[in-house]
Amino acid sequence: MNYRFCGNSGLQLPLISLGLWHNFGEVDNFSIATDVILHAFEQGITHFDLANNYGPPPGSAEINFGKIFQTHLKNHRDELIISSKAGHLMWEGPYGDGGSRKYLMASIDQSLKRTGLAYFDIFYSHRYDPQTPLEETIQALIDMVKQGKTLYVGLSKYPVDKALEAYRMMQAQHVRCLIFQDRYNLLNREPEADVIPMNKQFEVGFIAFSPLAQGLLTDKYLNGIPENSRAAKPHGFLKKEDVSPEIIHKIRRLNVLAEQRGQTLAEMSLVWLLHNEAVTSVIVGASSVKQLQNNIGSVKNIGFTEAELGEIMRINNDE
Repeated sequence: MNYRFCGNSGLQLPLISLGLWHNFGEVDNFSIATDVILHAFEQGITHFDLANNYGPPPGSAEINFGKIFQTHLKNHRDELIISSKAGHLMWEGPYGDGGSRKYLMASIDQSLKRTGLAYFDIFYSHRYDPQTPLEETIQALIDMVKQGKTLYVGLSKYPVDKALEAYRMMQAQHVRCLIFQDRYNLLNREPEADVIPMNKQFEVGFIAFSPLAQGLLTDKYLNGIPENSRAAKPHGFLKKEDVSPEIIHKIRRLNVLAEQRGQTLAEMSLVWLLHNEAVTSVIVGASSVKQLQNNIGSVKNIGFTEAELGEIMRINNDE
């Protein structure tokens, strides 16, 4: 595994980080989850990305990670980067959601208890909350660092104007924002317009989630929507209407290019993100060791020719 420095800091992150959004909750197979996490660490993935509401049910991904950590990885704590977040609904009532100091401080304490950790390496505000003054949210993050509950802080999915304000607030108190997390993939290139330039200006790292567009950027949907796929299920973030004929046409063209490169569509999609030096790391999910290993193997061929990049641009523009 190769590593990149995260923004203007001394912290390096692996090119591939393991996200525990899916497949690590109470409803999932604990033995498989254990195997995936341990294999990730053995292969040099040192960064594990959590959030307080990951599961299902909410909180159970942190609990399961904590069990695995305590049993297998406790002696390797100083070799690990463990991140978590708070911002989305975690418990009922007025204090279980949003960006208030009350919610954020309770959340990091709960997350530390569930994982059994003394501190997080990175703790994020998981979303911008328009109902809470930005100063209140950011001050809570700053205080977490000063209280020793987290070494670094980050922002996730913030509007650019609010992120800019937040960066300046943190700088004024000598707690810089380490990293910005956002959705970024071959089918969603919005961060290129403003988020990535903003991060370059403020020397903040960038980490991409949903690099495979919830499975669209794999060979799974090349011939429509298969049974038991995410899009076929009534719950979840990927809907049937997201798998439109236009999208299928795009991913088929991208798949042809990937085959010409000797890669699967998923492998090419991951390394396309990493060919951009502004991307510090890419968060991947995995439901098996084999799937994770395929993702790790993709980083062997990060380079793209100008012709390949031009073809990707034409596909994105439907030319």
